[in-house]
Order: sequence, then structure tokens, then C-alpha cells
Amino acid sequence: MKKYKFIITAALMTSLVSCQDWLSMDPYTSDDTQTVFENETKAEIFVEGCYRGLINSDFYYQMGEGDGVTHASEDGGTNNSKYNICNYLYDAKTPITLTGVYNEQYGAIEQTNIAIKEISKMPETKKRNQILGEALSLRAFSYLNLIRVYGDVPARWVPMEDITDKNEALYPKRVSRDTIYDHIVADLQKAVDYIPWYAECGYPTPERISKQAANALLARTALYAAGYSLRWNLETNDESTLKVERRPDNARVLALYQIADKACKDVIDHGANSLVQGDATTSGFQKLWYNHCQRNFSTTNPEMLWELAQYGATTNSDFGVLCHPGSRGGVFGSRKAMQFNLPTYYLSFDKNDTRRDVSCTSYSIYFLNKGADTDTWIDTGTTFSSIMCGKFRLSWCVEPIEAAKRNLDIPVLRYADLLLMYAEAENYLHNGPTTEGIAALKNVRDRAGIGAMAIPSTQSEFDDALAQERKWEFCNEFMLRTDLIRMGRLAKEIKATQQAMKDLSDRKGDYANVATYRLYQYHVDAQAYGDKFLALKYVDITDPAEITIIKTAPGKLDAAYQAKLAKILAAHGVTIQDGEMWYPINMFEAYNSSFNVKSRKTVGFTNGASSIQVGSIIYTKPTGSVENGGTYPTWISTADGSDGIYYGYRENHCELFPFANKSAGHPMIDNPNLTQLPGY
Repeated sequence: MKKYKFIITAALMTSLVSCQDWLSMDPYTSDDTQTVFENETKAEIFVEGCYRGLINSDFYYQMGEGDGVTHASEDGGTNNSKYNICNYLYDAKTPITLTGVYNEQYGAIEQTNIAIKEISKMPETKKRNQILGEALSLRAFSYLNLIRVYGDVPARWVPMEDITDKNEALYPKRVSRDTIYDHIVADLQKAVDYIPWYAECGYPTPERISKQAANALLARTALYAAGYSLRWNLETNDESTLKVERRPDNARVLALYQIADKACKDVIDHGANSLVQGDATTSGFQKLWYNHCQRNFSTTNPEMLWELAQYGATTNSDFGVLCHPGSRGGVFGSRKAMQFNLPTYYLSFDKNDTRRDVSCTSYSIYFLNKGADTDTWIDTGTTFSSIMCGKFRLSWCVEPIEAAKRNLDIPVLRYADLLLMYAEAENYLHNGPTTEGIAALKNVRDRAGIGAMAIPSTQSEFDDALAQERKWEFCNEFMLRTDLIRMGRLAKEIKATQQAMKDLSDRKGDYANVATYRLYQYHVDAQAYGDKFLALKYVDITDPAEITIIKTAPGKLDAAYQAKLAKILAAHGVTIQDGEMWYPINMFEAYNSSFNVKSRKTVGFTNGASSIQVGSIIYTKPTGSVENGGTYPTWISTADGSDGIYYGYRENHCELFPFANKSAGHPMIDNPNLTQLPGY
């Protein structure tokens, strides 16, 4: 049908995409426009199409790392683009940068520009305003993504066909991000007025933007616009002018914080949203993410303000196939985890915080023997160099159409985010935490089980608390990296993480008493979609006499050895049930160290004793310096003393990505009027 041709060509009619197949397609015509926008029903279908492709894999695969929480885990050596990007080493020519974001976001912007132009011509009704507000919001979202990746970027507010200067149409220059921010903030303020509250929208799910989502997006955008970013002199493009700082007009910064504050407060005062709460058997955080993976919208709707629809054979990304515990064979198939969580993050949680074992899994799914259909699959305990991502674990999902299409909606905005943004805005506006801001933070902490944790009273300490809370709450939701930049604390977090990893490796400072040995309970994986399993039971062992016994692992099934472990466990208050088995792991050694392999064999592992389905760069390496022969493992620090983690980071340089310039299809090649990020 003509309208579908229009939707496709409109999204791709941009000089920023150079694929010859796309360029050979007929451009849309005025007849197409009249057909698609002849009534509100057809216009709404077009706007629904604008949601597709808003978030490509670069955001959750590459920008979802480098935040002191999540790290890349690939196969082979460390000299690959994803590992280098995680560690802030960029190269415009190779290219080691984000290559898909530019084209995808401008494709979305062109599509929304058409929608905004045409819908604005229609008679004003509630429905017309609603879909216009959606289009304005989606365009704003795309610009926010571009700015947080590249900084100052070209700005397009009308469709390509309406730009009379064809040189400008084909080769736009960078525009000050502040100009773009002010434009999209104003657009979002219109959208908030135009779009009804969720209950009045008539949507069955939060996969489309409601007034709640528009307010939350407005707050997020305003905080980015008011916050810190890597800036430079656009006229001279002088590298010496690079600096992470706020925009220079303080009055506008204050106004933006006020906008964010009001947007959050309007949603809070509306009273229709809340955090998902737990019950006698399940924490609220687990209930949220389990039901998100299960697509149980009725449970998650109060908290999920906006999630991007990912369901079916065509509208389905690879979100969720990289960030999970990893699975080898069996019902879930062989899905290799390409991301893991840093052990310092895993160890940062309060003992009462229920979020740790949801966001982090210290297990991976692997077969016991040879992986035949009759084999047994085990949730096998891992080490500190293989703490896996847990929010989107395969076993929690519904059965997928195929292995690479997990039917997992991409979470974009949550009520927890809105609460913490509100606390942040209140703290800035009042030079310290307010009663309302403290209540918002406490709401998030109460759900996590740490409501009794002390709340700082000074502005700077409260900001520190909010930054840490965001790390605990939003692990693997691909905003933390740029959140740290806008909060002006990326350099601080990078240095703190580098030092913390060395301290953990040396078992000193905050990590002086971290147990080297852990006894894991042997646990058979249910191999069923919808399994609610959360975490392996374990006991940390620090007593030298008990460690001596543990080290006698015979490397095979042995009842006498299990009896010895039972006595140790009994001393720790654990009663062993009939048939129950446990096995020791040295947490500071590699997963496949000789001791850890031998230990797993004591519960029946044979061929599967030394492997997990995880990228091998890290999990095959130790964490401890002692376990590495007295020196840091190279993924923590190299022999010459350089940092092995975030090794490419340079303050006032790596907070933004360069434009790729290797070949056609890359911004710097396609557009000679674009200036490169200084220093590249």
C-alpha cells in the first residue's frame, strides 16, 4: 500500500544515509502526503511507525558499559571495538566509535518532522493534539540521544523537501546543543499539554507516550540541558577549548532545573503511578523485572512510564541477547553473554538491598556433562570475574520466536527514575535536600529494602547519594554512562572504579575482609521459560581450618567430601537436606582455574566443568593479584602500571564520541561540512 512506501521512504530520505538501494527508491510525493494524513486514523498509524528504530543496539551494547557497573566481555583479545569503546578508547578511522546512532536517529527525526508538519495542518482536536504531542516527543528523544553521544549536532526541524538551500539540506553543519535543547524542551512542554494521562490515552500498555512519559522525558531532557557536558569552541574547533562544564547562562540552568522539578512533581501529584511492590515471597524489584520479562503489563504498568515495544517477527531487536547470565544448549539454546557486572559493583550493595541478586547473577547456565538432550543443566556458581547481568535473564522471558528475538521491551523511563530526578532537581534548587526530595529517594530505597540507610543532609553529599542510588537502581538500563557525565562526575567515578578494582585485587581497604572462598549449593536449572529462580544459595568461608578442608576437593563425586562440607555448613547454620550437594569456588581465581574445575567435578560436572557461555576476555582471568602470581591481572592493571580498565579515558576528551569517517555511510565522509570532535 502507498502509505507503507511513504513511511519507509520518509524515514530514510536523508543524505546522512548513503545506501544505494535506499537512494534509488522513489521519494514521497504530495499524493502520498494527502493519503497518509487525510484523517486522524491514518496519521496515527504513521506516528506509530515513528517508534520503530528509536533505540539501536549501540545504546545497550556499547553505551550500556563504561559506567563503573557493566563491562564488555568478548571473545578473543581485547583489541576489538566493543571492548575499546567500553574502556573509552575511540578511533574515528577504524572506526572504534558508535557507527549506527547517527543515521538511525536522523532517520527518525526526518520521519517525525514529516509527521509534525502534516499533523499541524489538521483541524485541532484532542486526538490530533495527542498524536502531534507524540511526534514532538519522539523527535526530542532522538535529539537527546544524538547530543549525549556527539554533543553539538546538525538540527533539522522541517522535512528535507522543505529546505530550499539544497547545500544546507545535504550538508548541514553542527548547531549549538543549547539551541537544540531549548527547542526540544519547548516541544516537550507542548507535548505535555497535548497528551492525556495514561488512563485517558486508551493505550493497553505504556509502549506509547502518555502524559506521564512526556513529563519524565521533559525532566530528563531538562536535566541534561542544565547539566555538564563536553564543550568546545564551535567556531575555532580548538582542542584546547575542550572542557566538561555547564552551559554558561546560569539563569537558563536554573530555569531548566525548575522545569524538571515541575515535570516530576506533576506526575507524583497526579498519584496514578507507583513502584512495583513485593509480597511475602518476592521482592518488589524482582517482581518488577520478572514481570517485565514475562510481558505482564498489568503488574508493571504503574512503574513503567515508557517502554519501547519489541514483539513479533519484525518489530523485535536484539535487546536482551547480550545482557544476561549466558546459556549453553538446552531449552534456551546457546546464547553467549557479552556483558558482565564488575565485582566492585556487586560488592557495593548493602546486605539488605534486594536489587543486587536481581541486577547481578553469580551463576551461568551450563550443561553437566556433554550437553546431550538427556543431560542436566546447572545454574553454576561463578567467580568475581564473571558476575553476570540479571534483569533480562533468559529463563524469566516468554518463549521467543527465535533465539535472537527475545520479545523483551526496552525500558526507557521508569517511575523510579522520575523520583530520583525529582530529588536531584529539589537538591539543586534549594541548595540541599528538601523534605520532598528525601521522600522521593526514600521511596526508592524502601522498595529496595534499605529504607533505614542514612540520608545525607548537605547538597554535595546528597548528590553523591543520588548518583550511587542510580547505579544500584538502573544497572543495564543504558543511561548511567551519560548520567554520570551530566552530573559532572564521570572522571571521579572512573578513577574510583580503577582504584577499587585494584583494592579488591589486593584485598585491602573496603575489600580487606572479602571472602576468598565460597560454598555454592548445587542447583539444577529448571530449563523452562518463566522459571522464577533468582539466586544460588552460598556461604562465604573465611575460617582457615575450614578452608584447609575445602581445598581437599577430590575432583570427582565423593560422599566423604560432601560429608565434610556438610559439617562446615552446619557450623554456619545451614541444614543439609537429603541429596543436597555443595561445592567450593575460589572467587578470586578464574572460573576455569584448576581448583575451580576440580571443585565443580565434586558435584558431577565432567565436560562442562571449565566453561560457561560468556565472552572469554574476562571470565577466564583471575581477579586477585595473589591468584595472578603477585601482580594485577591485565584486565585490572598492566605490567607497566597502566590501568587495564577504562584505559583509554582522558578527561575533557572521551565524554563524547567522534564521528566515524572510514567509508560511505559514515557522517564525516558523507558530509564535508561536518567538523570532527577536536582531538580526532
